[in-house]
Amino acid sequence: MREFTVPALAAPPLVGGLADAVFDHAEDDPRRIVFGRKDAAGQWRDVTSEAFRDEVLALAKGLIAHGVRFGDRVALMSRTRYEWTLFDFALWSVGAQSVPIYPTSSAEQVLWILHDAEAVAVMVEHEDHAMTVGSVIDRLPRLQRLWQLDAGAVGELLDAGTAVDDEVVHRHRRAVTPESVATVIYTSGTTGRPKGCVITHAGFMFESDTMAARWEPVFHSRPGDEAATLLFLPLAHVFGRMVEVAAVRGRVRLGHQPELSANALMPDLMTFRPTFILAVPYIFEKVFNGARRKAEAEGRAGPFDKAVDIAVKYAEALELRAFGLGPGPSAGLRVQHQFFDKVVYKKVRDAMGGRVRHAMSGGSGMNRRLGLFFAGAGVTVFEGYGLTESTSAATANPPERTRYGTVGQPVPGTSVHIADDGEVWLHGPNVFSGYLNDPAATRAALQDGWLATGDLGALDEDGYLTITGRKKEILVTSGGKSVSPAGLEERVRAHPLVAQCIVVGNDRPYIAALVTLDQESVDHWLAMQGRPPLPPADLVRDPDLEMEVRRAVVAANTAVSQAESIRTFRILAHPFTEELGLLTPSLKLKRKAIEAAYGVEVDALYH
Repeated sequence: MREFTVPALAAPPLVGGLADAVFDHAEDDPRRIVFGRKDAAGQWRDVTSEAFRDEVLALAKGLIAHGVRFGDRVALMSRTRYEWTLFDFALWSVGAQSVPIYPTSSAEQVLWILHDAEAVAVMVEHEDHAMTVGSVIDRLPRLQRLWQLDAGAVGELLDAGTAVDDEVVHRHRRAVTPESVATVIYTSGTTGRPKGCVITHAGFMFESDTMAARWEPVFHSRPGDEAATLLFLPLAHVFGRMVEVAAVRGRVRLGHQPELSANALMPDLMTFRPTFILAVPYIFEKVFNGARRKAEAEGRAGPFDKAVDIAVKYAEALELRAFGLGPGPSAGLRVQHQFFDKVVYKKVRDAMGGRVRHAMSGGSGMNRRLGLFFAGAGVTVFEGYGLTESTSAATANPPERTRYGTVGQPVPGTSVHIADDGEVWLHGPNVFSGYLNDPAATRAALQDGWLATGDLGALDEDGYLTITGRKKEILVTSGGKSVSPAGLEERVRAHPLVAQCIVVGNDRPYIAALVTLDQESVDHWLAMQGRPPLPPADLVRDPDLEMEVRRAVVAANTAVSQAESIRTFRILAHPFTEELGLLTPSLKLKRKAIEAAYGVEVDALYH
């Protein structure tokens, strides 16, 4: 199939902007709990729609008092915090545009974004961020204000706004139209300088309202309960921003967690107890691997692996029934599943707070077997696909007919087209307006209203999309064989001891790989063998560990032809990190940077 369209569910907005929902909800249901906010003691405190409205209004008045005007761009540089959401809606209330910056950005990256966006002000989280901005401020003549959250920025702005009349904010808010620009989000830049994606209020409203209209039933743990989600994705990323907007517009109780690491996240999942989560595959991998390690440490690895097999078979049987291809789980399978639900699956659900029954995953591909396991364990993960340029989700698996291993069908009201060269094209109200100050790049990306994504994919007979790689990442060996590295890398990474994998081989005689290790899993693996921890330099030469990684490579190779297979690999002593310039803030591999940094190791693979 070359093209597939799903009819719209949400009507395009005719008037207003994103901030209107805050004021409308406070008027309709002032006592409704809309946020959970952590206090200094680590306890979650409720924030009502009325209280949030009052904070947004007061902060908006402070922004006006500090000189922020309609159409101005204001940068936000922080981890995922309640104050970011407060600033977003306050800026939208006065018709200003927010420009997110990853908190880990370098001084040069900050300089580029603030300069390109012509930002008049920037909100930062702490002193380190302030110093980063300060180091380049002499080259930013338009930048007039810097507010630091941890130095009392919110209080400062609230005090400044007391002399501004409420009606001044409302006049600004009423001037916002759906076509007004809401935000400029800079791509994370795996190649070249980041480009600013211009996204309108209409784009975010369509995206969030469509997601709510189609997937709202799965926001709940059970029918009729309060919907709640914990946001731990970076708010500098379009996925995190879409969750923020959708939660506010959809009246979903929202909590913020600034750390994406499993050690910081898991305790907050237990205390906040969301009914659904939106995450990247890394989180689900961590939950699964943590449960597997715990079972092995308790001498129950065998039963756990049996429970995994039963969960996968159970979910596969339900999947076949959903598509009219089978009767569903057999009586015997149902009995086994019920047994393991009490002794294994419930513990997996409890690790996510105990109430999660559904989740959405995006950002990168999720292993089909992992998705089936979670579904069989009682947490259905709806995998989706999108870009900054599509205001987050462009496709997602529908609730009643999930096809694991695919990224689903187009979200309602949009279309997916597969070009002659296999490139995925997108069309719909969620597609961005263009790149800021870059008409050439805009013309290259938008062709007759279609967004050329740069991703390669295929549509099946039911309109489900599978992403197979990136056009720019295709490797061509010296023998002329074209190889998409993404699938191989994902399969190697499925091994619990592997953290990262990058496939190389462009203009080389064969395909090879560099592999990094998951230190937590390696430490557990050594302990289970009664061996002490090893320093990284010894680990990479350990024959038993090399044999484990070789198993992962052999398993990955079974899915491709011999010419596409990984012939050899090298285990690296240290992981690829954003700090070393080898990952984007959204954890994607910077391939050219990695191959340059490890040029000696890559050359050694071919000698």
